Amino acid sequence: MEFNLSTFIFEIINFLILIWILQRLFYKPLLEVIERRKQFIDQSLNDAKNLKQQAEEQCNRYENRQKLWEEEKQAALTALHRQLEAERRAHLDRLNADLEQERQKANVLLSKQRRELQQQVEKQALLNGAKFAGMLLQQSAGPELEARLFTLLMDNLVTLPEACKLCLTMFGTKKSVPVKITSAYPLSVEMRQQLEQKLGALINSQINFQYHQDQLLIAGLRMDIGAWVLNVNLQHELTGFAEIANEPE
Repeated sequence: MEFNLSTFIFEIINFLILIWILQRLFYKPLLEVIERRKQFIDQSLNDAKNLKQQAEEQCNRYENRQKLWEEEKQAALTALHRQLEAERRAHLDRLNADLEQERQKANVLLSKQRRELQQQVEKQALLNGAKFAGMLLQQSAGPELEARLFTLLMDNLVTLPEACKLCLTMFGTKKSVPVKITSAYPLSVEMRQQLEQKLGALINSQINFQYHQDQLLIAGLRMDIGAWVLNVNLQHELTGFAEIANEPE
């Protein structure tokens, strides 16, 4: 095979033409496509990087917000527990105060009931004592006891208070003074004379003596001089003893 220079030159020219055509019509657009693809990929990478950064920032903000929310929740729970504890203590204090007040009321009521019961027992004891003393004195009373009470009456007439003596003296302005003398047993003539002599010395007026007998006196005397009454008898003393038992506190 012989080397043909003209053919070789034409082949070179054709090859150069082909390279120019390829560069003009294919390689340059391909490079542009590759460049645009590269730019798209770079932009996508930048966008992905930005999205990742934004996502990390959002995640950090969410974590911070969640941490802050946990702190706020814990603070709110602590404040709620403190408030509940304070309310519980306040309710407990009020309950203790109410219980103490009710306890004091119960103690006062119990003390009052005890005093009333004690007073009733004491009154009943006094009444029983008065009844027993009355029964005992009724069985043991006699003229001898009445004679001693008469002597006591005579002594008392001598030592009367000034107010009583003044009251008896005022009866002297009347023409006649009725004097009612009641005794459990009949008075002897000597006793009557002594009594009339004593009263006559105290009352400067005519005296109308009236003698009566009443066994309810048990022993002793009762003198009614106008509105003034002098009792020296056991029945009066027992009645006063029973009245003391029935007096309100």
